[in-house]
Amino acid sequence: MSQAKTLTQQEVKQVLGIIALGKHAKRNRAMFLLTCWAGLRVGEVANLRYYDVIDENGLVRNEIRLSAAQTKGGVERTVFVNERLQKELQSYAKELTRVNLTDAFFYTQKRKGFTANTLAQHFFWLYKKAGLNGASSHSGRRTFITTLAAKGVSVRVLASLAGHANISTTQRYIDVNDDMKRQAVELM
Repeated sequence: MSQAKTLTQQEVKQVLGIIALGKHAKRNRAMFLLTCWAGLRVGEVANLRYYDVIDENGLVRNEIRLSAAQTKGGVERTVFVNERLQKELQSYAKELTRVNLTDAFFYTQKRKGFTANTLAQHFFWLYKKAGLNGASSHSGRRTFITTLAAKGVSVRVLASLAGHANISTTQRYIDVNDDMKRQAVELM
């Protein structure tokens, strides 16, 4: 089985353009950007609850603490939310009229939230509409890791951000391209 496609910045813009034209644009944008800008797995996005993301003052947290039950490996971890992503999540949260803090952060038509499987299918159709072959629900996560690797972030930091116990797992996520190689040799 081949790995999910790593998205270029142009392809990220392409997906965001498709999202902007559809229903639930702010929700879909926020979910997509959580994968690309924070490296969350779709199952982790699907498992987010309102209180995970929004603090007692109604503001987006700069750190999202995922419980062991919310992660693939069954190990809790902290997801760091950069300022750009905080703004995106805040924009989406303003649309919500929640009463129960334990509700899914990302609603569906039936207001119950996504499962990991339904969200993976949702991403599949978004990528298909954007005309991206080889992209899957894991593409945002691979893009996150590869982008940070290209900017010189160490593999140990990347493994911690991704919630990988082994750096060898993280290394498999990193797509090496000609631009990365050019930048590397320019360091000499």
